[in-house]
Amino acid sequence: MTGGKDMTVDTFDPNASNAPIDAALFDDICRCAARLHAAVAGGEVLPLTQAEVTRYATVACHPDWADQARGVISSETLIQLVRLFTLGEMQFATWVAGDQSPVIALVRELKRREQYDPALTRWIKAHSTNRFLPHGNLLDRL
Repeated sequence: MTGGKDMTVDTFDPNASNAPIDAALFDDICRCAARLHAAVAGGEVLPLTQAEVTRYATVACHPDWADQARGVISSETLIQLVRLFTLGEMQFATWVAGDQSPVIALVRELKRREQYDPALTRWIKAHSTNRFLPHGNLLDRL
């Protein structure tokens, strides 16, 4: 749910996450992350509309993020997405992803590019209660 007096409940279709991430939706969420960068970097409440929250819920727990991260997007965009999904998971029930969080794939790609700043780990830990962030499930890495 979002803040304020609006007591609507997010809706989520679990079957929607099985299809590949639509290119237009991917571009849209990257633009959204860039637009929200100042608020996200500050760790504030994400100023998303209910329509945006619902639309992006389909990709907040999507298995295709490793492939998307390896794509043509810049490291700066990856960092913006890390911040967006870290805060989004704390603020929107339909974005809760646990060990399937896109943050894990995005961080792995930043490390692969040797563009990962350990300060980002501290930021993630300070803004999330997801015990799997930023490195993922330990059992999956064994």
